[in-house]
Amino acid sequence: LHLVERLAPTNKPVLIEGESGTGKELVARAIHAGSDLRDKPLVVINCAALPESLLESELFGHEKGAFTGAVAAKPGLFEMADGGTLFVDEFGELAGGLQAKLLRVLEDGVIRRIGSVKERRVQVRLIAATNRHLATEVAEGRFREDLFYRVNVLGIQLPPLRDRGQDVLLLARHFLGAGWNLS
Repeated sequence: LHLVERLAPTNKPVLIEGESGTGKELVARAIHAGSDLRDKPLVVINCAALPESLLESELFGHEKGAFTGAVAAKPGLFEMADGGTLFVDEFGELAGGLQAKLLRVLEDGVIRRIGSVKERRVQVRLIAATNRHLATEVAEGRFREDLFYRVNVLGIQLPPLRDRGQDVLLLARHFLGAGWNLS
């Protein structure tokens, strides 16, 4: 929590790594809540929940007629998060093509909706979370090194709950109620 307090006011990209269930989204929400962007949108997307083609449309938006079923223009999550924070959960699941497009946004703040020639400027703080060890993914050629370093400006490694004995007691007290003595 002390690290979260130090990272929150910076508005720089953050990479949160840890096993499933370690509280990565809670940490991301705490970073946003402690930042100057707390009154701006916090937009959340889970990369593992969507196929690549839909994920691109969700992140960048699309224009009417860009593909079958695109009956109207739709802003993407980057536009919705403009001025605020975009939390990209399961970041390690991004396919190579989307990694390149995301890198461009982080480098120059420009997005282009699918089917559009118009570029749009956005100012978004990115918080990414993954249960993968991205340095290993980079070394093994499964993740772009330049994107890894662009996002891993500030990093948090969350240990698994089995290594956080004191936290287990706090959680047990929370879920069982204040009437129980677990000391």
